[in-house]
Amino acid sequence: MTYSENLWLYFTLLFGIIIVPGMDMLFVLANALTGGRGRGMAATAGIMAGGAVHSLYGAIGVGILASLLPSLFAPLLFIGAAYMVWIGFTLIRSSIRVETVGDGAVRTDWRAFRQGAITCLINPKAYLFMLAVYPQFLKPVYGPIWMQGVIMGAMTLATQFAIYGAVAFTADRSRTLLIANPAATILIGRVAGALLILVAVLTAWHGWQTEVSFSAGGN
Repeated sequence: MTYSENLWLYFTLLFGIIIVPGMDMLFVLANALTGGRGRGMAATAGIMAGGAVHSLYGAIGVGILASLLPSLFAPLLFIGAAYMVWIGFTLIRSSIRVETVGDGAVRTDWRAFRQGAITCLINPKAYLFMLAVYPQFLKPVYGPIWMQGVIMGAMTLATQFAIYGAVAFTADRSRTLLIANPAATILIGRVAGALLILVAVLTAWHGWQTEVSFSAGGN
């Protein structure tokens, strides 16, 4: 797999996960409905700030393993792939529904930003997810880990901005689509789950092939 193909695969997974209606999207929507586009964008910026920290955390973790404990890198890749498959099956089996979108409960843009960042940062599942996902795409063979981390982090922030920003700017229409079309939200979740499984299997396969090649070369 080339580096460009690797990035496209990451973007496909990233887009599929972010577009699934969840707490972050509903937080942005609630603030946009009650405080206007400005507050919705402030909430989006807060979530992006939290996402940047998660990206940094994932890149540092992978970089440490790749440089200090390289023997543990491959096992982490396969464990992460298994975790992604489990999340994928969970999404496929679940029925994501958005029954209602309540009050944003935030009265200023700064509080919307701060609450969005804190909500994102205190989510332990986000840290586990980053540790599972990043080893699949940050690989020493593609060059410096920190540079790959910067690129993937920028892609994450840009995708969050595009999706959540669109929700903030089209709050009324987004609310109608989410609440009035439960079948669509369920389908989105199941497609995202299938993407997770597909990406996990592909990256684990390429990782295994790489390990076999290195072992053969070493012998």
